[in-house]
Amino acid sequence: MSNSKITPEDRPALTKPEQLFPLVRQFSYRLTKLLILLPLTPNHVTAMSLLSGLAAAWFFAQGTYQDALIGGALFVLCYVFDNCDGEIARLKNLSSEFGAKFDDVVDWLVDSVFFTALGYGTWIATDNVIWFWCGVAATAGATIDYIVDLFYYAKKSAAEDEESREEQAVVQKKPENLTDWLILIFHKFSRADFCMIVFVLVVFDILWLLLPAAAIGAQAYWVTDLFNRARGWRI
Repeated sequence: MSNSKITPEDRPALTKPEQLFPLVRQFSYRLTKLLILLPLTPNHVTAMSLLSGLAAAWFFAQGTYQDALIGGALFVLCYVFDNCDGEIARLKNLSSEFGAKFDDVVDWLVDSVFFTALGYGTWIATDNVIWFWCGVAATAGATIDYIVDLFYYAKKSAAEDEESREEQAVVQKKPENLTDWLILIFHKFSRADFCMIVFVLVVFDILWLLLPAAAIGAQAYWVTDLFNRARGWRI
């Protein structure tokens, strides 16, 4: 952990994305170039991500198309800020264990509130409570995945010091077959541009399709997380 400040001359360069995906990285790269000029810490940016995510959830809960459009834009902004905080932490040499934990809590809270709010808003719009329960199921899946992360983090912290973690990172194995790769891809890349998926569904007014998919997919997500960690894949 380091909190030492560095001068602009010594600051590491911000790396321009070489690939189109994830799309959110294209936005965060440009926004970070502006945020880095302001007296902001990574935790400030994480808090901005949280506020954007909670505001998006409030608009989704209203159950109207116009509110959903605003919510979709705020949700994208939330994910962009979520990328920016890590970039700023590296550029300003302000990485910390608290910041990493704060970022994880915000990720879980935003996803959980989003699904519940979306379920509630769709319930209001359709007068069918099943949509609300789909949102609750998706929230439960996101919460289980967060608990899985906490469990493995605590287990690792109790068994390893920083030096042994660095040594383990070198020997972590990669997926060995097609099934392994499919699980890894689903787990890692389904989240990166999730906000973009949400926004496209909002534009076409079919965001409700996300609820039954998320109610099932969120459970698959935490199950694949268990596979990832149990097999020690490099992720």
